[in-house]
Amino acid sequence: MDTHALKKRLQNHFKDGLVIIIGCGLSSAEGLPGMTELAQYLREEIPNCVNNEDLKAWDKIVALIDQGKNIEEAMIKNPPTANLEAQIVRTTADFLVQAETKVTEEVLQGERILRFTRLLPHMLKPPSGIPVITTNYDRLIEIASEMAGLGVDTLFVGYHFGFLNEKESRMSFCRSATLKKRSHVTLKYADKLLLLKPHGSLDWFLCNGEPIRCPLNIRQPRLIITPGLNKFRSGYDRPFDSHRDKANECIDCATRFLIIGYGFNDDHLQTHLEQKLKEGSEALLMVHSLSENARKLISECEGMLVLTAPNNSTKSGAIYIDKYSEEFLPGPNLWDLGVFVKEVLEP
Repeated sequence: MDTHALKKRLQNHFKDGLVIIIGCGLSSAEGLPGMTELAQYLREEIPNCVNNEDLKAWDKIVALIDQGKNIEEAMIKNPPTANLEAQIVRTTADFLVQAETKVTEEVLQGERILRFTRLLPHMLKPPSGIPVITTNYDRLIEIASEMAGLGVDTLFVGYHFGFLNEKESRMSFCRSATLKKRSHVTLKYADKLLLLKPHGSLDWFLCNGEPIRCPLNIRQPRLIITPGLNKFRSGYDRPFDSHRDKANECIDCATRFLIIGYGFNDDHLQTHLEQKLKEGSEALLMVHSLSENARKLISECEGMLVLTAPNNSTKSGAIYIDKYSEEFLPGPNLWDLGVFVKEVLEP
């Protein structure tokens, strides 16, 4: 394949109507633990903080993990008790916060530039915000955006004690109003992300029955949807429903997608996304390893382009895939967002 032609094609993908989908692969690339590390941490910590009844339920989940099931499959097969589920949420959040804090300190000290920070200068910035949908709980996207000079619309208003209010959040980014032709007012907004997190966020808490957003590490129940049946039960409560509905609205209006580190293993998120892709919407998927679900979807979608890592981990380069072909591209690891920005988008 002609490298120049490929780069031109990839550059042309960054047009109006682009929605970004981000999975755990991007956070893992920045040093946050993935599902395998999380499962191991939970195995070590959960027995130390639950009673005998909950421990029996947990042992059933662990037994399935030992049989080769991933943690989500194990928790669907053996749903945790309410108390065990709460402890899993608390332990998961504590584990991620530790890793997130380390990465954040490196960013603030100038030791690291997040991959997403390097991408944002090359994005078109519509007045409504760059739509970004993520299944990740961590706040690296928020940090990356602010380091790039962009605001982040989370649908919450307030900083230390933020309330869910989509309209107020949107209007907080308005910077000026211009009166034209007597009755027509044009509003100018600051450049921002519209960040939607249908699985929750480490800074979402339940306080007196209301969802709030708070950057402090307070000891209130965190609002994150853990793997398993919790996802389908909690996903219809505030603020998850607001973020999910807004995410689906963005997907339905999109003309193209940039999908980073996402494996298409989440029925809760991708019903609308898969439909758009199967209808022919253009998409660029960048991921280290392709899941079976992703491979199946690629074969059904005319508009999908994929950059993924070679099976041989010692090989430098990328595998380029579309519906009709698969080809090894020697050279830079274009499946990695940081390398992609440097090689394709930066002059």
